[in-house]
Amino acid sequence: MGTSTEGAVLMDWSTVLANIPPQARETDVCTQFVPYLLEALGFGAMERAGEFATGAGSDCVDFAARKNTADDVFLFTKNAPFLMVEVKGRATGAGSPINLTEGSVQYVRTREQLKRYLLAPNSKSVYWGIITNATHIQLFRHHGRVVIPATKCIEITSENIEAVISNIKKLIEYTIRSLSVCVYNNKGGVGKTTTTINLAATLATQKKKVLLVDFDSQRDLTTSLGLQPNNIKLSECLKNRALDIRSTIVPYKLVQKASKVYHIFDVIPADLGMEAFTQDTQARVQKASARLRDLLKPFINEYDYILIDCPTQWVFFSQSGLYASDAVLIPTRHDDLSSLRNAARVVQEFVPKVKELRQDGGPISLPIFFNGSPSGGRSIDLARGEIEQIIREGKTASNFNLAPYFFPKIKPGDENKTVFNLPDYAVVSSSAFARVPAVLKNKKIHEYYLALAREYFLND
Repeated sequence: MGTSTEGAVLMDWSTVLANIPPQARETDVCTQFVPYLLEALGFGAMERAGEFATGAGSDCVDFAARKNTADDVFLFTKNAPFLMVEVKGRATGAGSPINLTEGSVQYVRTREQLKRYLLAPNSKSVYWGIITNATHIQLFRHHGRVVIPATKCIEITSENIEAVISNIKKLIEYTIRSLSVCVYNNKGGVGKTTTTINLAATLATQKKKVLLVDFDSQRDLTTSLGLQPNNIKLSECLKNRALDIRSTIVPYKLVQKASKVYHIFDVIPADLGMEAFTQDTQARVQKASARLRDLLKPFINEYDYILIDCPTQWVFFSQSGLYASDAVLIPTRHDDLSSLRNAARVVQEFVPKVKELRQDGGPISLPIFFNGSPSGGRSIDLARGEIEQIIREGKTASNFNLAPYFFPKIKPGDENKTVFNLPDYAVVSSSAFARVPAVLKNKKIHEYYLALAREYFLND
């Protein structure tokens, strides 16, 4: 397999790749590539197992791995896997090439297969997933109900394979605690701030540690919670690298009966200085829209969720919010045509722009949801009809498949055009006057937002 130097396994990767036939079947890749890959990632022969049962019917992932402990040898117990690998051949049994280039039909199918395995009952302990056919490889991170690319899908060559696998090893050894989520639509009036606040409070009730970032110069989130910025402000941290971003954090606390004080979540408030961010000011922000992501890096292992509230228009603040996020949550209104079409722009235009800048596979778009709508009726039927038209236009104009982002439950032969719906409730808007998230005042509202959290984030 190789020799060990300071904990790293050295491989003769040129020989490994040369020994894999160009028309290698899946079994060839499983025997001639994956054992070397897992060894290089730090998993010995007793720390990996083939055909791991995911607990979802008869589904088995090709390999699972975890470091052994003194009394638990993974090969024997198969308890609490840490990493999964889904393997494809370079060719089918009939000799047809298998193309795992990102965006290809076979790539999408394999990615969704891995996602299904990572969300299965026996996979709750899994942090990482890999797809590979020894020609391409990609690493994914698993957080609750979200599966996020941690790298691009990379074509393997004898020249780059050592660096690629070294990077994957580095990533999986530094497991990130948080999921960063930007709540965004390029259309106002869809409840972005309300969603951000109430989702945060709901996650907090599930014992999740949450940080909110008000990255909107209008400061609606900050005002809704009755908060004021500290002496050191977010706008100053954007421009001055010497300032400590931790000094901007303000705890949101709730005082209840008997004067008990509960720390609900933390907030980085917006401040008046953000209103003065002209194009000239933005030009002086080092790394431009990437700056916020750098600022938030100290928190990625302190919080379970980092939620970013952004303004409507595609400007510096919203661009920065998407750049800093793992995933984008997109509220829409069933009765607002513009909100549906602008959601499509986010998925089809803005997120790909940020992906191109980041070059690490992220962020991803989560499926849209209807914010404040009935569960059925004529208006919902009209909205579905409009969505179908948007999907057709996306395919015609750029061969972009928007269907998974609007109808995530639809499958071949199954016309399930369900869109998650967060019902309207008057107390949601009125609670802002009390400076208290509605989910902490009303049981029914808490149930609604808990359903939202479980649909998108919590894998109970």
